[in-house]
Amino acid sequence: MLKNWLYVGFGLLLFGLVVFLPQGKVLAFHDVPEKYETEIHYLIDRGIIQGYPNGNFAPTDVVTREQAATMVGRALGLDGRQRNTVFPGVDADSFASGYIQSAYEEGIITGYTDGTYKPKETMTRGEMAYLISKAFSLHEISAVTYEDVQSSGSQYEAINKVSTAGIANGYDDGTYRPDASITRTEYSLLVARGLNDSFKVSQEEDVLETRVVTTDVLNVRSGPSTSYSRVGQLVRGTVIEVHQQQGDWLKVSTGSLKGYVHKDYTARTASGSRVIAIDAGHGGKDGGAEFNGLVEKEINLNVAKRVRNYLENSGVKVIMTRSDDTFIPLDDRNSYAVNNGADTFVSIHSNAFSDPSANGTETFYSSQSQRVTDSKQLALFIQDSLVEALGTKDRGVKDVPYRVIRSTPIPSTLVELGFTTNDSDAEKLGSSYWRDRAAKGISDGIIDYYEWKGK
Repeated sequence: MLKNWLYVGFGLLLFGLVVFLPQGKVLAFHDVPEKYETEIHYLIDRGIIQGYPNGNFAPTDVVTREQAATMVGRALGLDGRQRNTVFPGVDADSFASGYIQSAYEEGIITGYTDGTYKPKETMTRGEMAYLISKAFSLHEISAVTYEDVQSSGSQYEAINKVSTAGIANGYDDGTYRPDASITRTEYSLLVARGLNDSFKVSQEEDVLETRVVTTDVLNVRSGPSTSYSRVGQLVRGTVIEVHQQQGDWLKVSTGSLKGYVHKDYTARTASGSRVIAIDAGHGGKDGGAEFNGLVEKEINLNVAKRVRNYLENSGVKVIMTRSDDTFIPLDDRNSYAVNNGADTFVSIHSNAFSDPSANGTETFYSSQSQRVTDSKQLALFIQDSLVEALGTKDRGVKDVPYRVIRSTPIPSTLVELGFTTNDSDAEKLGSSYWRDRAAKGISDGIIDYYEWKGK
């Protein structure tokens, strides 16, 4: 008789170790994550989950498929009486058999294509989405997407539904990780959110920055590439909020429209009132460097105008020292900028050298300037952004007392885009595409400086 009672006691202990047991009033568990105490105790108080006999909740333990079915069954008030099921491999005396069969009869679970349920297998985040979306009758779908989930198919729909409902969300890197196991804490949160709207998470994401659309029409897609479907369009000048960046793609929103756009067709916006002087080097009788069929004054002006467009789209007022093929003395460029209220001065040039192997991009400031610290920082921001945009050799930021930047009372820098005397650089300097890249690089560097200055 004693031996029989020992078997019974051992069986009850194992029963408590594998399932969340309701046993009336429960004790407090010392390892419940503080951040989620409210949600987890909400379920504990209702007998939906309970910890282990040793007093632990075990928040990081993974959840099996039979445990998941049991927990959902209790949350929905399904019949949990142990009995035969339609699934081979689920024994009638299993603690989960009643909840599995009830969930099957309610259309909440269907099992695998081979007719099994595999109760001991670990529940994944993707499988969880199927179970939760059916258990709580979720139907609404939105533009929510994840980098590692295809934008079509039944799994996408299930994950979209639980995300749209505010029951589940992804990770900070834009992924959902559908094949990852789900922990007791994670699963508890999902069930609590399904039962109580006050626990639901908002799909509103943090705003990293604001940008403005710089092309006439910009397609908004459901995912981060042109292979995703178009969900809307934006016109030039539309201000958008950026929530994530995945490679060259931005996850954005404006009004009710949400989706992904390519960052090359947007520009960052500047905070506060900004006035910058953009100086296209040389001009008129002074053509500057002339090599490889290129004339420096023409390159400088073309890029300067593009910089102006990007900056104006970003909310920066731009003063051009010259807007056509005009010769302007160096000192007049400085005074024109200052007299017209400019707070910053950037002069754009193209380089040349006797050795055609010399190549790359460099930016200058002058330590003789009245604003040397700001001038150097401006040069650093522009250099970093411009090199990234052009893919040219990084020749660095240098202190050189060029006249056009040393005598200004405002932060000033001079940019050398590349070498007209170098075949590789010259090919880019003569290309409309690369000139636009250069302009965007300079513009982004200037915005970076203004953001730094405003902190």
